[in-house]
Amino acid sequence: MIALKTMRCFIATISISTLCISSNIRANDKLPEPEKLQIAGGLSTKEALSLLNTAQQYFAFWNTGIDDYAKQVLAPNFVDLNLPEGRPQGPEGPLIASAGFRQAVPDLSVTVKSVYLLKNKVISQLLFNGHFTGTLGKLKGKGQVITFSAVDMYTIEYGKIIKNWHLEDNLTLKQQLGLIKSN
Repeated sequence: MIALKTMRCFIATISISTLCISSNIRANDKLPEPEKLQIAGGLSTKEALSLLNTAQQYFAFWNTGIDDYAKQVLAPNFVDLNLPEGRPQGPEGPLIASAGFRQAVPDLSVTVKSVYLLKNKVISQLLFNGHFTGTLGKLKGKGQVITFSAVDMYTIEYGKIIKNWHLEDNLTLKQQLGLIKSN
């Protein structure tokens, strides 16, 4: 297992060179770091850093709403393995989902609780936070706190996410949004 503190220096170097590509992303933008990181045996430092950097850019997309993060790491043939109804397949799907959800929760942020790096996969536990101050369909928020968890599993090839399987705590989210009553 590679210590997270040791990896931060390498991650910063990789991140700066990658982030300079986009005009909406500044080289000094800080990518979300996992609170806990586990690396499967057999991965080299270079492989682990590549997987982590790709995942961190996608976490940054969900944390900030800046599309360029997702555009840099989602492959053109990206597949959402459990695509919600009404969302288009491909890289446009997450962009539309983020924009729509940020209309309801403009201050959405993501805490990366844990990340597991395995061969060509990244499994992460995420905690989403914010306040429902916007609108969701015809429903207007009243400033209520939104906190729900998710688990994501990315399959990564050549620094791009080609597949994503995800599970969100939609029951908690719908209760907090006021879409269903909590007991």
